[in-house]
Amino acid sequence: MFSWMNKDGRKGKETDVFQTVVEGMKKLYRKKLLPLEEHYKFHEFHSPALEDADFENKPMVLLVGQYSTGKTSFIRYLLEEDFPGMRIGPEPTTDCFTAVMHGPTEGIVPGNALVVDPKRPFRKLSSFGNAFLNRFMCAQMPNKVLESISIIDTPGILSGEKQRISRGYDFSAVLAWFAERVDRIILLFDAHKLDISDEFSEVIQTIKGHDEKIRVVLNKADQIDTQQLMRVYGALMWSLGKVINTPEVVRVYIGSFWAQPLLIMDNRRLFEMEAQDLFRDIQGLPRDAALRKLNDLVKRARLAKVHAYLISSLKKEMPSVFGKENKKKELISRLSEIYTRVEKEHQISRGDFPKLEKMQEILQNQDFARFHPLKPRLLEVVDEMLASDISRLMVLVRQEESQAPTQLVSGGAFENTQNGPFGQGYGEGAEEGVDEPDWVVARDKPKYDEIFYMLSPIDGKISGASAKLEMLKSKLPNIVLGKIWKLSDVDHDGMLDDDEFALANHLIRVKLEGHELPAELPKHLVPPSKRNAHMQQ
Repeated sequence: MFSWMNKDGRKGKETDVFQTVVEGMKKLYRKKLLPLEEHYKFHEFHSPALEDADFENKPMVLLVGQYSTGKTSFIRYLLEEDFPGMRIGPEPTTDCFTAVMHGPTEGIVPGNALVVDPKRPFRKLSSFGNAFLNRFMCAQMPNKVLESISIIDTPGILSGEKQRISRGYDFSAVLAWFAERVDRIILLFDAHKLDISDEFSEVIQTIKGHDEKIRVVLNKADQIDTQQLMRVYGALMWSLGKVINTPEVVRVYIGSFWAQPLLIMDNRRLFEMEAQDLFRDIQGLPRDAALRKLNDLVKRARLAKVHAYLISSLKKEMPSVFGKENKKKELISRLSEIYTRVEKEHQISRGDFPKLEKMQEILQNQDFARFHPLKPRLLEVVDEMLASDISRLMVLVRQEESQAPTQLVSGGAFENTQNGPFGQGYGEGAEEGVDEPDWVVARDKPKYDEIFYMLSPIDGKISGASAKLEMLKSKLPNIVLGKIWKLSDVDHDGMLDDDEFALANHLIRVKLEGHELPAELPKHLVPPSKRNAHMQQ
């Protein structure tokens, strides 16, 4: 629905509407909600003030999981190419928060420089100090997927008190900051070694207030057979039920999210359907960006109202001269009673209140004498914003939804091209080969011809269905085989002749040997019989 920029770089109608909604939200926040937050010191208790970049930034996806669950591999799977600073391994290789974002050139921007950039939505992260900023960076690159979304890679979560202390910064608080601002939170689990450590449980508790954003991925599911997978899935749902503790069942996507051959093929079709469902969910983020921002602004306004009522209630009960410290301690211990009184007096849902324990902890270091009494006009302005202004912006968004074409994430693993019999195919990153005069496939073509003629070609060609059955024997995922089909069907007729079939098998071997596939077919791989036609294309 809302695109940030058209392909030719010019703003179009969808961009104009998105900017109208964004400008409207910025104006409402600055003029109506921010004064209430500042008056009652909301930013010292809950969340820093919002800036323009918080409203304007592209949708963000936050990846969270224990070490070696495949977070970095998952990003590479979506982008179909390496990103700057990427490291993958069975040990905890990612020790930084990495914002993978679009940029004109490849490069890394360190955390200290990142948080002073007014165009990036990270300025308020400076409050976490150098210990965090030294472990924060932006990997930027000109990738088509990143034109629509940004992805946040996080350090692998470990277990044990020692690891939490050694980070040097409040890991859970940083994750909470991101969770409040991102559009989707993906929790990754390893099907081969399923467990939820103490720190992971703590992290899940931290992001529980954003349940609508959370999705779960059970990764590396090709390492176990169907019976084991059923048991692992059941164990995961049971564990998540204990930790998340909500009546709704969280959505779990099962698969193997990397471009390597599947170890066990039993559930290949399931993995393909699950991957498509997950891609559709992520693809819709740009379309829903304005709605999400409006929703988050409403949630923030409701919390700010509750905070104002609580602070004014505490102020009202404080003595004017003597016994302030003892009264402060008493009020903190009785905070649950104050919650109940405010809830009944102002008809507020208990779900809008901040966590009791967190509020008590922050109040310990506050000077209650600096709190302000209730100022009804500030609250009336916010009520007016919620009742009228937000509704007008919502109407604008809904009208544009019904009239404008849907804007989806494209490129990388989301590429919406039909790659022959493999359906929606996705490329696999690329480095073009060395230009050679001879057709390098020719040396192995005789053995490929034997297979080709066993498939009973008609008029010298085999159908996509016949080719698919043979290519599936490689155990490569459909996203890779779809790319291979697209490269091999040089004349784009939906069938393969003997040269194209040999080329497909050559590319399969290239991938199985651990090499990357070319983005486009280089000259030395084009069958000689088709080079003239290929050059004209």
